[in-house]
Amino acid sequence: MDTNKFVNRHVGITAEDIPSMLETVGVETLDQLIDQTIPSNIRLDKPMDLPEPMTERELAEHLGELASKNEIFTSYIGMGWYDTVCPAPILRNVFENPVWYTSYTPYQAEISQGRLEALINFQTMISELTALPLTNSSLLDEATAAAEAITMFYGARSRAQVKAEANTVFVDENVYESTLAVIHTRMIPLGIKVVTGNYQKFECTPDVFAAVVQYPNANGSIEDYKEFVARANEQGVKVAVAADLMSLVLLTPPGEWGVDVVFGTSQRFGIPMFYGGPSAAYFACKDDYKRSIPGRIIGISKDAYGHEAYRLALQTREQHIKREKATSNICTAQALLATMSGFYAVYHGAEGLRNIAERIHSQAGFLAEELEKLGYKQLNANYFDTLKIELPADVSMNVLREIALECKVNLRYFEGGQIGISLDETTLSTDIGVLLYIFAGAAGKDYMLKDAIPTKRYFDPAFNRTSDFMQQDVFKKYRTETELMRYITRLGRRDISLAQSMISLGSCTMKLNAASEMLALSRPEFQNIHPYAPEEQTEGYKEMLENLSAYLAEITGFKGASLQPNSGAAGEYAGLRVIHTYLESIGQGHRNIVLLPASAHGTNPASAIQCGYSTVTVKTDANGNVDLDDFREKAEANRDNLAATMITYPSTHGIFEVCIKEMCQIVHDCGGQVYMDGANMNAQVGLTNPGTIGADVCHLNLHKTFASPHGGGGPGVGPICVAEHLVPFLPSHPIAWGSDLNTVSAAPYGSAGIAAITYAYIRLLGTEGLTQSTKIAILNANYLAAKLKDTYGIVYSGATGRVGHELILECRNVKDRSGIDESDIAKRLMDFGYHAPTLSFPVHGTLMIEPTESESKAELDRFLEVLDCIWKEIEEVESGAADKEDNVLKNAPHPEYEVTGNDWSHPYSRQKAAYPLDWLHDSKFWINVARVDNAYGDRNLIPTICSCQI
Repeated sequence: MDTNKFVNRHVGITAEDIPSMLETVGVETLDQLIDQTIPSNIRLDKPMDLPEPMTERELAEHLGELASKNEIFTSYIGMGWYDTVCPAPILRNVFENPVWYTSYTPYQAEISQGRLEALINFQTMISELTALPLTNSSLLDEATAAAEAITMFYGARSRAQVKAEANTVFVDENVYESTLAVIHTRMIPLGIKVVTGNYQKFECTPDVFAAVVQYPNANGSIEDYKEFVARANEQGVKVAVAADLMSLVLLTPPGEWGVDVVFGTSQRFGIPMFYGGPSAAYFACKDDYKRSIPGRIIGISKDAYGHEAYRLALQTREQHIKREKATSNICTAQALLATMSGFYAVYHGAEGLRNIAERIHSQAGFLAEELEKLGYKQLNANYFDTLKIELPADVSMNVLREIALECKVNLRYFEGGQIGISLDETTLSTDIGVLLYIFAGAAGKDYMLKDAIPTKRYFDPAFNRTSDFMQQDVFKKYRTETELMRYITRLGRRDISLAQSMISLGSCTMKLNAASEMLALSRPEFQNIHPYAPEEQTEGYKEMLENLSAYLAEITGFKGASLQPNSGAAGEYAGLRVIHTYLESIGQGHRNIVLLPASAHGTNPASAIQCGYSTVTVKTDANGNVDLDDFREKAEANRDNLAATMITYPSTHGIFEVCIKEMCQIVHDCGGQVYMDGANMNAQVGLTNPGTIGADVCHLNLHKTFASPHGGGGPGVGPICVAEHLVPFLPSHPIAWGSDLNTVSAAPYGSAGIAAITYAYIRLLGTEGLTQSTKIAILNANYLAAKLKDTYGIVYSGATGRVGHELILECRNVKDRSGIDESDIAKRLMDFGYHAPTLSFPVHGTLMIEPTESESKAELDRFLEVLDCIWKEIEEVESGAADKEDNVLKNAPHPEYEVTGNDWSHPYSRQKAAYPLDWLHDSKFWINVARVDNAYGDRNLIPTICSCQI
């Protein structure tokens, strides 16, 4: 093996493995298998034009060169992003730990108890700080959280408001500009009118159903919204407040004014700026909205023996499950970053947060007083951390800017000539001295900081928080690094991640997140850059992002790309908005129909509806293909109004449909556009691409095909790539690029920090490595299919009998014969240390498996051995050798406390329950809860650590 070639580290199958696997599949060569799998009329006729692959050493040096082109200045820009201190034990033990960043969304609760507990800590922190009872476990960013709040309010209008067609939302003029831009993008297709103005002067007329204000506002001013909220409540107008989370440590929380929703970002709770993202947004609301709150909620339930257990609660609210009835554009969230922010709160506790907030505020107040002495005027009567400074007539902004840049300081420069200064956790007294030196120099004066900065409050005492918060035990026990390290480690041991075993989730592509790809994210030159930093300070980021966009365009066969969407669902939404604005530009804006195959992932219809379209569902045939006759018939029937079709390729059923080019042509002939869902791009890269197939736009899941980690439910990144005619309509940004056209994220490049992972993945593999990865992903899936077809059976295969990169395991016949269902099989896999495949999607009663290219043949064979063992256990139930109800499958998983307990009443042995295969004695993953009671958790929603646990 050539150890310098990264492809040999990334791909788990060796050259020596391939012949026996091909023999099992029934072909002579790998290329023969690919020819049988992918239709010849969509194959690429030449290799992709990408740079030659780097070694891991070369990549490290290259990333170092890029990093050196980013200049770290002390940032006082604020506007939603602040420098912060990520505690080293959190950086080391969570952010840089594959146990935490390679885990999947915790739908399988029994093997996710660690991150579920970490996320309920986050939820509890948010609930306590906002003084609202219900929170989710994170959203994408503050701007999208604002849009989600308005959409939720729109769906919750009273009957009288619906009858009166109330469709206006008021947004205060001092809400962040990026938030307003995303609100505009998201409200336009829903027919919601956005009105901006001064909250003090605004009158709630009958057409207004919601209002959004910022606290403190975009200028840094703490406003007293109590009267405004009271007036809104009297008129039935729902109010959402974008609140600075750190400020709520000192300020009266909005939940105590009677607001409906408080949202914002938890970025300053230990998450680096990353040039805009990722970081976790938060969303808290009244209990009235528990059936409609967007995102995922962690709830406390119990297991089969009454032990406390965590789970995802009220899942039927979630976007991909509600499909056409969705009221949200949230699927992936920011679980890893929420976990880190939750640990930040655990580490500091209420007392530590107060110390941090008091220091920030005291420094801001001291700075304001000293600037007044120098002749400057501070315009905010009440403030937490942000000052708005008016310059004296004899002080030039340009001169002040020059001095600031010489001191490596970035300030905020208002169009009206004022200066904004936002302090943060990292600000030291020496930094205050530098700031005063800058302002004194611009005024032609000298300044030397001599006195210590006193701790005191500078805002009106009426704004003081009087309620206590975060008194739960978890926020008191882990203040030392030793205790926090052990707590993090204990939680990590309760979860299955890629550090434990293969995660075979179909349609999720749980491949290797290589250490070399991750290393750049720990560099301060990538972490500590504000998204609005001057371009000359961000040349490394700019070069990387421009090159990555070009690489993704080449891989997809398109001409342009946008990295702004910060999730797959956001990418879907952005792509559909691009199509709509293009159609408007050619006088076809009336087109409002999207054709969707019945097998489409639930995010597709949800995104289409949120984007203002109506959906028409196309049947699938008995072989899992889109019914071409039905597709053609429905396209023709809607010819005059057909905007687009959304197609996943290979299909959600895991096969390459031979009529895909014809489907694209049918839509184009009817005047529509073709949107390709890139969820399954891992089966395309290097062999075919959406542009060649005939699509106009696609989104990519960097957290699937392109090796960025899932993080236990985010961060995800969903960039879109488009054909040449759609390039002018790609998402813009009001601050970075002077336009709010199709803005879908708070930051210009969305989660720019994650882009470094995908950039590294492409540079390490190059054309040959990427193509080989695709081939091996297809080989692995067909190898498993060949091994399992005679027992479980494979639901769908392509025209030549091949599957793509994933396969659907038939479990419906098993249930008919034995009473064992797909959920029982999924839970039993946990006893062997495996995460379940995708459960009952896209076909109810089945399991969908995607092995990816990163797994070794040894791991595939071990997984097959487990499935074979489970098959024999099913046969025991079917034959009557095992009890129909009291058997290892119905009782799975078997937690450690049960197996090692004094009482054992089952008719099978403890050995059979816990160690059914010999190799488990060498590496047993112990589960700490039995099967979780889902119904109980939904009937008794407990989304925070309650008082009984204090």
